[in-house]
Amino acid sequence: MVAAKGELTQVQAIVSASEDMIRHLRLQIAKLRREQYGHSAERHARLIEQLEMQLEDLETDIADDRAKAEATAPRTTVAAFERRRPARKPFPEHLPRERVVIEAPTSCTCCGSARIVKMGEDITETLEVIPRQWKVIQTVREKFTCRDCEKISQPPAPFHPTPRGWAGPNLLAMVLFEKFGQHQPLNRQAERYAKEGVEISLSTLADQVGACAVALQPIHEMIRSHVLGAERLHADDTTVPLLAKGGTQTARLWTYLRDDRPFGGGAPPAALYHFSTDRRKEHPTRHLAGWTGILQADAYGGYNDLYRHDHRPAPVLSALCWAHARRKFFELADIKATARKGRSVAEEISPIALEAVKRFDAIFDVEREITGLIAEARHDARQRLVRPMVCDLHDWMRVECARMSKHNPVAKAINYMFEEDGRWEAFTRFLDDGRICLTNNAAERALRGVALGRKAWLFAGSPRGGDRAAFMYSLIVTAKMNDIDPQAWLADVLARMPDLPLSRLPELLPWNWKRCLIAKAA
Repeated sequence: MVAAKGELTQVQAIVSASEDMIRHLRLQIAKLRREQYGHSAERHARLIEQLEMQLEDLETDIADDRAKAEATAPRTTVAAFERRRPARKPFPEHLPRERVVIEAPTSCTCCGSARIVKMGEDITETLEVIPRQWKVIQTVREKFTCRDCEKISQPPAPFHPTPRGWAGPNLLAMVLFEKFGQHQPLNRQAERYAKEGVEISLSTLADQVGACAVALQPIHEMIRSHVLGAERLHADDTTVPLLAKGGTQTARLWTYLRDDRPFGGGAPPAALYHFSTDRRKEHPTRHLAGWTGILQADAYGGYNDLYRHDHRPAPVLSALCWAHARRKFFELADIKATARKGRSVAEEISPIALEAVKRFDAIFDVEREITGLIAEARHDARQRLVRPMVCDLHDWMRVECARMSKHNPVAKAINYMFEEDGRWEAFTRFLDDGRICLTNNAAERALRGVALGRKAWLFAGSPRGGDRAAFMYSLIVTAKMNDIDPQAWLADVLARMPDLPLSRLPELLPWNWKRCLIAKAA
């Protein structure tokens, strides 16, 4: 009976490992295809996060079955079905090493002789973490009295980032980054701090967040000026649930992004966020009041007032996103999504949509090769390589659309690029200006954290809370875009700002802060 049970467990382990191997490979293929088509495209079809969670469960199931098999019949192996795991990367060199030496034998384990000599050692490295430590810093100001005039002398009290100064800059930065960068609401932070032996009320944390927003206002204003000083911006928006009477209402979070790196520009990247309770067109008009240049966005009509000929100081030029246009064709040519719905691939997949996706991808392939080149080089490459493909695509879509009913989904996807006067011109503006990107993916990436955060904090508590979130997102995302740790940067800014004259505040901007950090390290 025991032997039969052991054999059954072995068979179950083999079957489980085989089935999970197949599913694992299918998921990997889907992931690779997604990477080929772009990280921001078709997010509703195959999310990378969902793939990673599924892979994690598969790995756990296989390990569970293998452990049960080994426990039931330790002499039986299923090595033929085991996957070879990749070699583990070495731990970072900058981490400190603590040697724990196991007590050596004093005699030979074979014959018992005491004449043994060390010939070497084997080292096994295990990554460990030290729990967070809290401490109270006592700032002492000694008093001295004068024997002659009997006056008291004492150093002045230090300035603090926030009023009353009970929280240090590192604690404040941690609270801010966890709330707005890691999407951990203050109530969850307060619960975790209490478990660590430090009770801080929710109202006290909220008070410090508000005080930090006021203290960081000069930095935010400089970032805003830097973003609106660009000649080309990315723009996009996403939904944010806002607490309202009887439930929630759909508010919006807008982003305006400056990123000159694709054309080799020297200006540092930065992001500016705004919050609004709705999506009316006056919001982008107000956000970009007085600004003129090239706006890369989707075809949302709310930007149209910026493109009007009477806009002051000058009309904004529209550059539309090719990723949005491609996505409409991809949805009609997504073989895997069609099969998942139980439909016949041969009947549902449009060959015209599939051909359109191939033509789009050929253009995207060229664009990937010239990303990072200076604007002049990008312009020359586009004239030689991309313009002929765009012209062929235009003519091909016109011919195919003329053969279809206007209600055909493929015709609707084609008309998205032509349905309004000047839309095709906005789509092809990138051909004549090397600074313009083919897509608006930069803005979509800047809003990805907000989409993840919605699952954690569920809704914004008030319009002022939404404004505060947009304020902090501007700081944190700008720091990330400049490849620095937002929490470390916020901590240093909060520590230095009280004693820094206004003329030196630009030193604290993320790109200048990073430059100083590199100089000190050298």
